[in-house]
Amino acid sequence: KCRSLRSYNSKTERFVMSVFSERLRDLRKEKGLTQKELGNKVNIGQGGYTHWETGKREPNFKKLILLAKYLDVSTDYLLGLTNIKGERNIMFSFFKKD
Repeated sequence: KCRSLRSYNSKTERFVMSVFSERLRDLRKEKGLTQKELGNKVNIGQGGYTHWETGKREPNFKKLILLAKYLDVSTDYLLGLTNIKGERNIMFSFFKKD
C-alpha cells in the first residue's frame, strides 16, 4: 500500500512540504506565471494551487508529474530529493508520444 507524503513523521512531512512549496513558488516565478496561470496548466483552481504553495495540501501523483513536466524539472527536484533541476528527460521519455 502506498502512503502519501503526509503519512510520514511530522518532522519529515514539514521538511518535504516546505521544500516542495518553496521550489514550486520559485519555479512558477521563474516562468513569470501567476498562481492562477500555473493552476490552469495543471487543471486546478487558484485556491487549490495556493494550498500547494503554502504547504496546506499536496498534489496527487498525476498533478505532481504535470507540474514537473511543465516546469521542466524532475519530480525528485520538486520534492527536495535532489538539488539538480534537470534529468527530467529520463522519466518523461516514458510519456512521449511518437
